[in-house]
Amino acid sequence: MAENYFGLTDTGKVRSNNEDAFIAQPVMGNRMVLVAVIDGVGGYNGGEVAAAIAKEVFIDRLNGLQGEIIPAMIDAFKLASQQIADKKLQDKDLESMACVATMALVDIENNQFFYAHVGDTRLYLLRDNSLVKISKDHSFVGFLEDSGRLTETAAMNHPKRNEINKALGFTNQIDTDESFIETGQSPFLPGDMLLLCSDGLTDMVDKAGILNIITQSASLQHKATELIAAANANGGNDNVTVALALNDKPQQRAQATMPAPSQVKQADDGTDGIKPTPQRQYIEEGISTKQKMGPNKNTGLILILSFLCLLFLASTIWLYLTKQRQTTPLESAAPAAQKMRNADEIKLQDAIDAFKGDTLVLSDTSFKQPIVITDTLHIDQDTLYIKVKGNITLQRDTAFNGPALSISTDNKVVMLENLKFKDFNIGAELGNSDLMLKNVQFINCKLHIQRKYKLMDSKPVTANFPDTKLTPETTKTQTTAKPNGTR
Repeated sequence: MAENYFGLTDTGKVRSNNEDAFIAQPVMGNRMVLVAVIDGVGGYNGGEVAAAIAKEVFIDRLNGLQGEIIPAMIDAFKLASQQIADKKLQDKDLESMACVATMALVDIENNQFFYAHVGDTRLYLLRDNSLVKISKDHSFVGFLEDSGRLTETAAMNHPKRNEINKALGFTNQIDTDESFIETGQSPFLPGDMLLLCSDGLTDMVDKAGILNIITQSASLQHKATELIAAANANGGNDNVTVALALNDKPQQRAQATMPAPSQVKQADDGTDGIKPTPQRQYIEEGISTKQKMGPNKNTGLILILSFLCLLFLASTIWLYLTKQRQTTPLESAAPAAQKMRNADEIKLQDAIDAFKGDTLVLSDTSFKQPIVITDTLHIDQDTLYIKVKGNITLQRDTAFNGPALSISTDNKVVMLENLKFKDFNIGAELGNSDLMLKNVQFINCKLHIQRKYKLMDSKPVTANFPDTKLTPETTKTQTTAKPNGTR
């Protein structure tokens, strides 16, 4: 076994088969080390078959690589996805199989690494006893955790923790969407270590526990063994796989040097040539100025002006209160005109307001269809995922011209699934929040989404307003469910 790379996989304490696979070996004529962790999607037949296909494709595609690295890694992911899809067509028993994967090519000689990633396997970089998560989890809960909206503990115990929205072999979107595969490169300095792992580790062991193990003075084999043992000790609910790569070159540390003593010149006035700094000189001059100043002759004028200001303020308050008392009872008691909302509309707004979790499930059996909207529905929660079961349509009342849905400027992220908007001038209105749509329909709406940005007033602003990629829904959903205990 080489000292600077190692991989290990384990079935865990609950599963009867292992759907994980890993790679830890030199490639490209020993110029680089290929490490990868592949996790067959659980709950389906053939997850281990998909993982095995991906492993073989990755090795074959990258072993003799001569050209650009990241395009080759992208090509390897696409080839693996295509071969998995082809295998599913040949064997109907495997028609639901897929896998997620994280891969890194490590160039120790040039102190850098390259990576590609799809799904919820993970890539971490250890540097100077600090563990940094490089990859992003391609799932709703992972998005909430990566963006700081969920704590690590809350994410680890979330019931939708294992639901992903990207996988190899699950959709042909990988061929058309440039953002489907996450890629990048980074310096890999002497002493740095990469950890690639399946969610069987990160669902069972938190970041602090992982860091405590991989910073031990031990071999990579020992660290991998300890990581898997920790996951199994905490329940071992899934297959557990880790791959480690170490830049084992000696670390170069800068040596501190003492500054050379400056020469002190003799001043013409007989002093040693040391003059006060500008700050010291300013302080001394300030003291001497204060000492020379006599009593302030403007004190009396200041007191008179202060008295006049207080008198003006008191008279203003008196006039305001007098005017308020003179207001007629009819004026003070006149109620503001309010719109009368229908029962289903009130019920829906109350359901949104009262909900305290992150996923609100709405069923069409609870509402008459369509729900006629006479006034804007408001979402004020920090984070909310509204998921519709069945068919729910929000339809504009003919007298209403506002947006169907307004998302608070303080909101961080909202996700809507299976909801329909009909006949609105504006479907949804939001500020700088993140809005995610899944299978949402806008029917005869003049403006589907209106985003309002609030920028700093009268100050120069540097901002980036990225393009939004719109993907039409197909007959196959693009979310792969991996319920707890099925992977």
